[in-house]
Amino acid sequence: MRGDPENLELIAASSLPDVLAQMAAAPGSWTPIAGGTELMVAHAAGRLNAQKFISLWGLAELDFIRVQDDSISIGGGVTFGHIRSHAAIASDFPLLARAASWIGSIANQNRATLAGNIVNGSPAADAPPALLVYDAEIELISQRGSRRIPYADFHLGYKQSVLEPDELVLALHLPRRFSKHSQYLRKVGTRKAMAITKVALAGTAIVENGTIHEIRLAAEEALRGRWLTAATRNAARAVLLNEVRPIDDIRSTAEYRKHVAANLLDEFLAELNNRGSSG
Repeated sequence: MRGDPENLELIAASSLPDVLAQMAAAPGSWTPIAGGTELMVAHAAGRLNAQKFISLWGLAELDFIRVQDDSISIGGGVTFGHIRSHAAIASDFPLLARAASWIGSIANQNRATLAGNIVNGSPAADAPPALLVYDAEIELISQRGSRRIPYADFHLGYKQSVLEPDELVLALHLPRRFSKHSQYLRKVGTRKAMAITKVALAGTAIVENGTIHEIRLAAEEALRGRWLTAATRNAARAVLLNEVRPIDDIRSTAEYRKHVAANLLDEFLAELNNRGSSG
């Protein structure tokens, strides 16, 4: 059953303060929409529950990339096309630039926004793995003010987050301190292009003389400070299998996703071991 556009209401505010005022006046009544790449699919399939939308598309207050000495800030309204082509992001955060290149077609990348990809709360989203390993912080804004929290604390579960009904994602802030890290990102999907993610794994690490000194990964506590031996890799695999909580859906089973994730971990650690061995 397809959605009926006559049942929907859409308004376009002229500024971010206008959007925040509208959302504060009726918290939870208005659903923000920017590129619409997720919401329009749900609408076409008749799965869109919301009926009142407020457009964020083109708001200058959300469409920015600011490069500071110690961080890069990316506005919630920045598209993935902009992210993938930005020289400083490609240099400092290559995993995020690579993830941006995976999102649908070029047309999708020029509409889909960073905030939309995050707030949608899908475990198949391409940006979150990179944001997590880069220790990103997310800045949320409402008429009450703004707050900044670790991105790792944003999601509470499937399609659940700490975002309040009157809040928007203002920006993501990424610290510029990963240039010396070995970096890894791999996506497993049905096809090599234009495929929704089944499993993705991102990781960064510093390995010196065969020992992991710093690592960003789900199983990092089982690895930090340890030699990269077969026993260490097996222990990390066991931790990952115990910690990850994938879902069953039409693309894959949870059990399949768990074991593919463990295999990607093996691949990442093997790459780190080879880099360490080669000097």
